[in-house]
Amino acid sequence: MSRALQTADDLRRRATYLAEVVDQLYPGGGLHAPAAAKRDATARPYIVVPGRRKPRVLIPAADRKVAAAALARYSRPAARGARLKRDAAVWALRLGLDRLLLPHRVAVGGAEGIDDHLASVLGHDVHLSIHIGPARANRKPVLQILDGDANTVAFAKLGVNALTRELVEAETAATRRLSELCDLKLVRVPRLVHSGEWNGHNLMVASALPAWAAPADAGPPRRLAAMREFAACCGSNRSPLGESDYAARLRNRLKVLAERAEPDADTLQTAGTALLDRYAATEMRFGAWHGDWAPWNTRETAEAVYLWDLERFETGVPLGFDAAHYRLQDDIVSKGDDPTTAVLALVADAPAVLAPMGVAPSEAEPTALLYLVDLAARYMGDQAERAGAALGALGRWLLPTLLRHIARQRATDGRR
Repeated sequence: MSRALQTADDLRRRATYLAEVVDQLYPGGGLHAPAAAKRDATARPYIVVPGRRKPRVLIPAADRKVAAAALARYSRPAARGARLKRDAAVWALRLGLDRLLLPHRVAVGGAEGIDDHLASVLGHDVHLSIHIGPARANRKPVLQILDGDANTVAFAKLGVNALTRELVEAETAATRRLSELCDLKLVRVPRLVHSGEWNGHNLMVASALPAWAAPADAGPPRRLAAMREFAACCGSNRSPLGESDYAARLRNRLKVLAERAEPDADTLQTAGTALLDRYAATEMRFGAWHGDWAPWNTRETAEAVYLWDLERFETGVPLGFDAAHYRLQDDIVSKGDDPTTAVLALVADAPAVLAPMGVAPSEAEPTALLYLVDLAARYMGDQAERAGAALGALGRWLLPTLLRHIARQRATDGRR
């Protein structure tokens, strides 16, 4: 699919999701014209940013101070131009000129919404900004929670279907484990504030980390030091790949996908099995990984490396997975590289990418290839292509690359 068609499809899906997420958070209410907030005391006024055609976030409109704070801390755009637009809108809110830059208003109905429940849980009034994310299998309601003084006090997530309930449950357990049991010094993770149920959905509330802070100019060495600390946070061990729990888990995941007859699952199982067999005797070190350590899930400041979105946290995986993931996601999403080119570059550069993680040159290629199989299994298990995720169609970029490498390895083995 061309970039233009992907953009149009994403805009359409975001607009549809706007109504969907409001129904989830304010059951029985839905979206209304702004005048509804004046007629109905239970209706909540929101501003759609940047507008109804391409919504990215809803911010509360009743209090300009809160609205400005919500928008300022919604995220920190990577592009300077996007930051300037965001900052201009924040100043417009503070000065009362917001209707010029942010004209789109909606009212959200419903006598009892998620904000009432969160106010009860936290013990004070709350204001919410609501993230409207791109089409992804794991898309779920993500809420920034502000108090009456416009302080961002927490973030909340709701699991609203089988996959997102599983992910919220996993993130709840990981957040509790890492914040309470692991002695992390360089890395800071959220603290679990609350977990429970609301309206049939599982709910997690975690303390706010400064995702909006300006990053420190520390460079890759500090990030890699943080990755090494995180990888060892729950212990590590060294063993042949074939004798590891990881190999057994990956074989089982691939088998389950094939039994479910997911598209391309047989191809992925063939590729994964071939890699596990070929490198069975290779000694590797196993530890923890965040699972989605990417530029948008971390902030490197002078004080610490902040890390959030722990729903994919896992222990007992080959060391270096986080470094490989960061490189691939940064190349594809941040730099706009072609996905196939990015995969080829990751495998070619694996020794240099993984050496700072303590991965020996002989272990670098198998680590990178196993990471790619693991990532493909995730996308396939999540049914990412069906959800409209941009990288969900594995047959267009990831699987052909894996198959070419396996064919090359077999040809090399055959000449020996």
